[in-house]
Amino acid sequence: MNASPANARTHAPSARPLAGREVFPIGLGCMGMSEFYGASDDAESLATLQAAVDLGVQHFDTADTYGFGHNEHLLGRFLATLPTTDRARLTVATKFGIVREAGRYERRIDNTPAYIRAACEASLRRLGVDCIDLYYCHRRDPAVPIEEVAGAMGALVAAGKVRAIGFSEIGADSLRRAHAVQAVAALQSEFSLWERGLEAELLPLTRQLGVAMVAYSPLGRGMLTGALPASEALEEGDFRRSLPRFNGEAARTNGRQIEALRALAADWRVPATQLALAWTLHRAPNVLPIPGARRLAHLAQNAGAADIALDAAQMHALDALFPPGSAAGARYPDAGWAGIEPTAEPASGPTQRHAR
Repeated sequence: MNASPANARTHAPSARPLAGREVFPIGLGCMGMSEFYGASDDAESLATLQAAVDLGVQHFDTADTYGFGHNEHLLGRFLATLPTTDRARLTVATKFGIVREAGRYERRIDNTPAYIRAACEASLRRLGVDCIDLYYCHRRDPAVPIEEVAGAMGALVAAGKVRAIGFSEIGADSLRRAHAVQAVAALQSEFSLWERGLEAELLPLTRQLGVAMVAYSPLGRGMLTGALPASEALEEGDFRRSLPRFNGEAARTNGRQIEALRALAADWRVPATQLALAWTLHRAPNVLPIPGARRLAHLAQNAGAADIALDAAQMHALDALFPPGSAAGARYPDAGWAGIEPTAEPASGPTQRHAR
């Protein structure tokens, strides 16, 4: 039983719908080019963005909070270098709603209509575009009715400033209510072998409503690559040093699970990275993972996962190795839970506190 690795693309993988366009199924999360994963280099990031386009990647994800606007500026610099025909093929997504102070991880959430309008104008300027392809509410403020949020975002669509809207880390009820006001093109949530909480209710609902499921951290913030060093060996400034899943007994428990993944990948002769990404693509036809990559080698390997074919027995083996709720430790420190709504989770497992 072997997966089918593709070091060189021999066929065009099936495109998937996103915000009214058909796009290459694996996108690029740009956050790490500005913040959270240690030092970055703009020149290398710009080269990586160009390489992504050359590989056929069409979906680029950023947010106004990444680097306090730096990430949008960086992506805007890149977009300005592209020929019109290349730019027209891309779907650029950004987000509003997380308000932070420089040098601090803690945040507050703002979903007021006035803030949404102002944040959109600021993102348009930083990106250097007239219209944002996909605009997300990054985190949810329960004090503002979600119908009001969706209505304010719908007004941006009507004004031609936004082509389609999305939400990140909301629950099923909120998605239904928002979609009733303004068609929601995408739901972005953490989804991977390591984080499967949305499978019970949200994933079927997105398919029912025709909403794309954009999977962030599909490689478990690097853990599912099988090559991540211990948290104490990570760079200063790498936020994974503070994540419960990467520290203490939780890290040791998770490490044993990752060793089993590495053994399976070796047996199937495919990199663990590609195996983890291929699993997300096979889980449902509306899933579009957005792994981050700051270096060309990582980017090419990620994109190659679109050509990996997994059969039913292989999917079963991966499901059994990573049952829902099996990751030890919370996926965020306490400050990171602001604006995240609960999703359905299994009743058992080691991650019940802040499991979502």
